[in-house]
Amino acid sequence: MQISSQFSSIDIPSEQAKLYGLDDRHLVSIGQFLLEQRTATAFMQLQCAASVAGFDVQICSAYRPFDRQLSIWNAKATGQRPLLDQDSNPIEFTSLTPQQVIDTILIWSALPGASRHHWGTDFDIYDANNISKQALQLITAEYTADGPCAQLHQWLTSHATEFGFYFPYQPDLSGVSPEPWHMSYFPVANELLEQFSADEFAKVLSAAEISLKSPLIERLTELVNHYVFFVAPSPA
Repeated sequence: MQISSQFSSIDIPSEQAKLYGLDDRHLVSIGQFLLEQRTATAFMQLQCAASVAGFDVQICSAYRPFDRQLSIWNAKATGQRPLLDQDSNPIEFTSLTPQQVIDTILIWSALPGASRHHWGTDFDIYDANNISKQALQLITAEYTADGPCAQLHQWLTSHATEFGFYFPYQPDLSGVSPEPWHMSYFPVANELLEQFSADEFAKVLSAAEISLKSPLIERLTELVNHYVFFVAPSPA
């Protein structure tokens, strides 16, 4: 995928472009999904070990390009898709100010260009032995207590780091709400996080056809600090 024409007016180095989901040429295929090469190798090793332990670890979401995240954002920012609160209850779009719309979207959806799914190091998983992809909702109840992916999550909590993976979104340790299904390959993800530049990201958003652009740009430093840099510490 080449960089979209809407960004032709700004100079984005290729190493920066991949941070924001604008270039996928460094990724490799794992079935129908794309992952960064070292991440893909480590995932297959983890998948084999989990299989021996009785789990069928499958990916339900991996790399996501900027344009895909942008379409989700714009649909929610214009009231075309429902907005949900922290408890997944619908919120009346017309009752919110632009800043409140931004905060509400960010409960469940990443800002385009600021998603770790853009990097190819992060993906969402489930135990296909106990639940189908079609039935999966990606809710906490599926990964705790008696949920269909609870035992897998317990196993991963003990063994994921052996393969370079961890959970970046944890209670009280991240700006993004806890996601027990979201795994990150920290040997590469940590490097990419260090390269992330709020200034370069501002250029990307300024050139993008994104709804609520002005209030986003005004708060960008705050939003990047909270939703990009504030993640659970990795094991290394």
